[in-house]
Amino acid sequence: MRPVVLITGASAGIGAACARLAAARGHDIALNYRQDAQGAQDVAQAAHSCGARVLLCPADVADPQAIAAMFSQIDAEFGRIDALINNAGIVDQPTTVAEMTHARLRRMFDVNVIGAMLVAKETVARMLAQGDGGAIVNISSVAARLGSANEYVDYAASKAAIDTFTKGLSDEVAASGIRVTSLRPGLIDTGIHAKGGTPGRAQRLAPNIPMKRPGTADEIAQAALWLLSQDASYVTGGVLDVSGGR
Repeated sequence: MRPVVLITGASAGIGAACARLAAARGHDIALNYRQDAQGAQDVAQAAHSCGARVLLCPADVADPQAIAAMFSQIDAEFGRIDALINNAGIVDQPTTVAEMTHARLRRMFDVNVIGAMLVAKETVARMLAQGDGGAIVNISSVAARLGSANEYVDYAASKAAIDTFTKGLSDEVAASGIRVTSLRPGLIDTGIHAKGGTPGRAQRLAPNIPMKRPGTADEIAQAALWLLSQDASYVTGGVLDVSGGR
């Protein structure tokens, strides 16, 4: 039986790369997305070509009712969940803290922190009931330790919260065979920069990276799937930077 992995924010970028690789590595996929239905369909088709069953799960993780409905879908389709890549996240336009609004901060933390925590909560509840362990990879960012001054301090703070959440949750569930880790990508060449209003950001900042290039979504997916695998069976509670040395 193929293990079931839920991947949030999987219609593009890192999430999509994780879905394609997970399917190739023998997982069935619960593929979450918010609004990019065509992107999700494209990823699902690629996963199907690897023999995976794919359940499309449209849901805004900032909405608790949508999260509940998504897990009801997963329960009905698969009856179990073995792994989670907690990837859904947003960034906003570059600005300073002095210019940030309450609405911006509320949305940032609703998606990047509260949504991620609620998705992990529902996943853990099912893993505990199943009784045979599991693995969760929370997608953080090196921004959590860099701070992202004059750009995305709110985003950086949300990812620092994810790192702390990872440690706390991992300690709670380790004895039940559930591993929880945090994966911190560095500057990755995906569409998230364009969504934040800076489409050329990855190339512009590449000279500041010790390896002198941005990373790729596929490189992050390789790390995420390693953390989910039994090759990482003694890894929990920690943070893995995949950042080209940044």
